[in-house]
Amino acid sequence: MKQFITLICIFISLGAFSQNTLKDVLKKYNSESVPYITVDTLKKVIHKGVILLDAREKKEFKISHLKGAQFVGYEKFNLKKTTKSIANKDAKIVVYCSLGVRSEDIAEQLKNAGYTNVFNLYGGIFEWKNKENKVYNPKGKETEEIHAFSKEWAVWLLKGKKVY
Repeated sequence: MKQFITLICIFISLGAFSQNTLKDVLKKYNSESVPYITVDTLKKVIHKGVILLDAREKKEFKISHLKGAQFVGYEKFNLKKTTKSIANKDAKIVVYCSLGVRSEDIAEQLKNAGYTNVFNLYGGIFEWKNKENKVYNPKGKETEEIHAFSKEWAVWLLKGKKVY
């Protein structure tokens, strides 16, 4: 009976995640006020002066991040500090997090501050890794580790090694 109750609790806690596609999850949590950029499109333009901003927490960033990404965080995001480091308000900026929920919040703040070319990475670092792209640790070395944020969100990370 105890195992049955545990299974019921797991199904309830994962309910919103297990029955939906990534598109459904993002639609549920995002207003889509910031345009998405897909992993495939980002790969084509990443070496053309794109500014990558990582909107996850420091412990997530320290496990791995996209090459060249700047840590800006989420809980302690500092708009003034971030905008001071990006003088060109027309620069192409791609904000990412685990899936694309927190990054939308940060991207919205940048848009409201007058930045005109801001995008949210669709599926975040999870989708980046799922499509077999490289991520790097703080020493600049390629790694398979990805901070999975939580057991619930981790269902969307299909490649790499999950770290909590």
